[in-house]
Amino acid sequence: MSRSSSAAHGRSGTTTTPNIPIGLALIVISLVVAGTMLLLMANRAGPFKPARDPKPWNPSTYEYSWPLPFSTAPPGPSASP
Repeated sequence: MSRSSSAAHGRSGTTTTPNIPIGLALIVISLVVAGTMLLLMANRAGPFKPARDPKPWNPSTYEYSWPLPFSTAPPGPSASP
């Protein structure tokens, strides 16, 4: 079997199984990392800690001129004949 035919089938030539020491180490490390991340997420700790609440929005006391109060006449031509 040539290299091109094995590459066409999606095989990289290496296997990761618990039967070999490197495969076992990769599996154990992956499980430890995944378990640690799940614990951090469940406890909302580390990078999953929620951000502190920002200060509430406090608009300035600027007096706006629009919209006009109801007591004034709307702009445009008057309705008198």
